[in-house]
Amino acid sequence: MATKYGLLLPHFGEFADRDRLLEGSKLAESLGFDSVWVRDHLIFEPHGEMEKPNRSFFEALTTLTAIGAVTDTIELGTGSLIPFRHPLEVALTVATMTHLVGPRIILGFGAGTFDHEFAAVGIDTEIKRWDLVESTAHILKKVWTENEVHYKDDFFEFADVTIEPKPVGGPVPYWYCGNTPASARRAVQYCEGWMPGRISLATFRARVDKMRELSAAAGRSVPTVAVIPPTSVEGTRADALRDVNVDGLLAWANNAKYWVKPPSGRFETWEDLEGTLIAGDPDDVVAECRKFEEAGCEHLVFDFRFKFDRFFEQIELLGREVLPKLGRKPILEGLSA
Repeated sequence: MATKYGLLLPHFGEFADRDRLLEGSKLAESLGFDSVWVRDHLIFEPHGEMEKPNRSFFEALTTLTAIGAVTDTIELGTGSLIPFRHPLEVALTVATMTHLVGPRIILGFGAGTFDHEFAAVGIDTEIKRWDLVESTAHILKKVWTENEVHYKDDFFEFADVTIEPKPVGGPVPYWYCGNTPASARRAVQYCEGWMPGRISLATFRARVDKMRELSAAAGRSVPTVAVIPPTSVEGTRADALRDVNVDGLLAWANNAKYWVKPPSGRFETWEDLEGTLIAGDPDDVVAECRKFEEAGCEHLVFDFRFKFDRFFEQIELLGREVLPKLGRKPILEGLSA
């Protein structure tokens, strides 16, 4: 199956606005992108190495619903939702979305990073939030396929619950979002996909190899493998790197506890960030995408948060000079690549 390609949307920070979200998604669909993606926060605190200090944040599922209303076929993904919503609320909201925009939603979930978002809504910050992700997965699958559901675990308990309507096309694909060994293991245990954000290519390969091993032992197919690398594309690599906080990414990579390290033992140059960053001219981007494809990636999402001020320009450049070389074609008749 050919690798799919998507875009992380500018629904957070200083460049979050209606036109970039709606018109950008329509442009992406017309140029042959397969998907658009959103993140999730309740009380947004920008990542210093990746984002400027602006706390604007458009809610994830509302944003995807609006985009679904103005597009036709492009997939709508969360990378990732965090489990501060009750699973029954998620079940009804997402099922409703499929009736409004069609069966094109991918529901990525992750444990989240910041305790304050959970504390604000009364969730104990001492609990293991990855267990909340698993509980959510089990509850969604039950209430999306059964009626009069009775359920009880360490976090949730309810009886005689029926959620209607059921999702169009059956249960929505549920992916685990994370880059640790445990995230890949959990994806095999109860998910249909695995999606890390920033991750080195060597670490990505190690995770995919382990997922294949675990899936074979479990007698199941390997979950869909995806990734969301920060991306900057320009006429030259030097120009592309100029917009990227390489020092911040190096510091972040060196703090990644479970990553495969470079031969030196530390991430020291932008070359050491292979996979963690896609930056260069269109041919450089194609080459980096091919590396991920060869490593088993089935869905690559370009993260342009360094370039949201030039979002349309980046979509055009990728859509016209990168995607055709990766086998994707625009859907508008007469649109030249």
